[in-house]
Amino acid sequence: MPPHTRVNMADVARRAGVSMATASRALSNHPHVAAETRARVLAAAEQLSYVISPEASRLAGGATDRVAVVVPHIARWFFATLLEGLESVLREADLDVLLYHVGDEADRRDFFQRLPARRKVDAVVVLGMPVRDGERARLELMGVHIVAAGGQVENYPYVSIDDAAAGRQAVDHLIFLGHRRIGMIAAVDPAEPGWPANPGRTRAYEQALADAGLPADPALAVTVPWGGLPGADAMSRLLGLREPPTAVYAHSDEVAFGAIRTLRRAGLRIPGDMSIVGIDDHPMAELAELTTVAQPVRDQGVLAGRVVLALLAGEPTAGGVTVPTRLVIRGSTAPPRR
Repeated sequence: MPPHTRVNMADVARRAGVSMATASRALSNHPHVAAETRARVLAAAEQLSYVISPEASRLAGGATDRVAVVVPHIARWFFATLLEGLESVLREADLDVLLYHVGDEADRRDFFQRLPARRKVDAVVVLGMPVRDGERARLELMGVHIVAAGGQVENYPYVSIDDAAAGRQAVDHLIFLGHRRIGMIAAVDPAEPGWPANPGRTRAYEQALADAGLPADPALAVTVPWGGLPGADAMSRLLGLREPPTAVYAHSDEVAFGAIRTLRRAGLRIPGDMSIVGIDDHPMAELAELTTVAQPVRDQGVLAGRVVLALLAGEPTAGGVTVPTRLVIRGSTAPPRR
């Protein structure tokens, strides 16, 4: 370092090979820093003759003991359960959670526009929502750790299920039962205009049919907005075909609930006349006797919280954590009627 050059936190972080936030925590003796990382930062500070100022450390991105959580929906059970698991881990570590609800396009645009000024957090966790290119750039301007939970977001550590694998469990179950004409109700999130239905779950349907040697009839695949009522409308469309399916695969349990209502109003028996399977294992799925593919939603939040703690401590983390799903067979699926 040339003489008379002022050494700052960024210089120490660069020399130690860590982020500025981690360097600040190490120098302020924060408990969530690995011993090896702390020693490396202290050695770098000594080499550079850096003297820490508590106020400067805070302004330069030091520890705030706060984590921002960005969520598109609060009332939906999936997001609430995910948040519950995440918050339980962060609370136990004495970290505060700042919740940012981006419920519509205007909220979302305003949040990401103002985001770089909100540097009073140590990390940002994005729950169950895709991050667009422009939004990704705004997140990275903060210079803090970013984690995704309940969905895969490239370039960031994430905790998620394998949607394609979950879809295969659902569709393969119907094929195993003997169904050969299988419909799909795909769902898009109204909060994500222009974003396609879950590509992994759609790909699973297409690949499962191809692997079983079954023809792909475009009329059997219906895409609607997420929710029970759109699911009911989608089932009406499928029943209106000259040759309706004998089984239906729904992208989510909520959509499947709506489809079940239409079937019952049409006087059709489940599963005698029509089988239906969903994904998620919604809290009401057992009462509805819905066969589904269960995903551990709360566990994903817990694991995401642990990833945040590891990053704040300067510990190595996996790029992504994929949690397993399992088929739960209930009373909504059976072999097709002969």
